Amino acid sequence: MSYISLSGECVTQKVIEKSRFITTSCHVEGEEEAKAFVSRISKKYADATHNCYAFICDAAGNFLRFSDDGEPQGTAGMPMLEVLRAQKIVQAAVVVTRYFGGIKLGAGGLVRAYSGSVAQNLAEAKKVCYDRCAEGTYTVGYPLAEACARYFSAHDCSLSDTRYGSDVAFTVAVRASDEAAFDAGLVNALNGRVTISPKRYYFFPFEI
Repeated sequence: MSYISLSGECVTQKVIEKSRFITTSCHVEGEEEAKAFVSRISKKYADATHNCYAFICDAAGNFLRFSDDGEPQGTAGMPMLEVLRAQKIVQAAVVVTRYFGGIKLGAGGLVRAYSGSVAQNLAEAKKVCYDRCAEGTYTVGYPLAEACARYFSAHDCSLSDTRYGSDVAFTVAVRASDEAAFDAGLVNALNGRVTISPKRYYFFPFEI
């Protein structure tokens, strides 16, 4: 089962009624990484009025936490979490840092400010789809290396390594659902002159 998450770290900001909202999001794997991320951002903006957060740190979307960090209950952390859930983004953490500008927003205004800040950030963040992939080594003779490389560049796959020895060995990952067609196409293109190693399977972040 595939799932959507974030790649890298994204920082956005907006000003609402003189309060500055800085939103930082990041991919996380597990509660320890999520808590470490929240702690790092909170220390970075230690002088802020609030550092509210929400995270979903498992692929199934079940392990989640949030905090209003002093804002009225239910006006920050939960609305932030609901944006993550609505967009079906998991293994992700987000912190919204607020520097109070002197004008109170009221409960409804706070909900809109925090949820809107997260929505804006996720719209700009780089997203990836974690899908089950098959990784194997494709070995060919030197005369076929260029044709093999062209085949890889023309297909949806990830070339992670190329080793040159008596032959050329390419380490390539493809979606498991595409594996059979991908391999058959390469074998056909090279008239069978390719050796494919046994595969290993894992979840890989494909760009969206």
